[in-house]
Amino acid sequence: QVQLVESGGDLVQPGGSLRLSCVASGSAFRLYDMAWYRQAPGKPRELVAAITSGGSTNYADSVKGRFTISRDNAKNTVYLRMNSLKPEDTAVYYCNAARQTTNIWGQGTQVTVSS
Repeated sequence: QVQLVESGGDLVQPGGSLRLSCVASGSAFRLYDMAWYRQAPGKPRELVAAITSGGSTNYADSVKGRFTISRDNAKNTVYLRMNSLKPEDTAVYYCNAARQTTNIWGQGTQVTVSS
């Protein structure tokens, strides 16, 4: 079974950029649909961006034009490039892998946008 480890979270100033990475262990990574979710304190977890096994992407309206999701199947890694960060992007960001009835989460990485 796939296991996920996120990295790249940090404290960044408004307007700054970060790239999150999620490395998957195990085989068949290329068959999974991957996504990034986030959860801010006191709020429900929400979908940020997703990429299917075939490479199709979709984004939350709040991040369109600022965030880019991509995957490298040779490295078993999915990325989230975040530009023009805003304080409201502050949250714990979680990587998710889904396939058929399987739904796997990483442990999360903290992103804080503050001056």
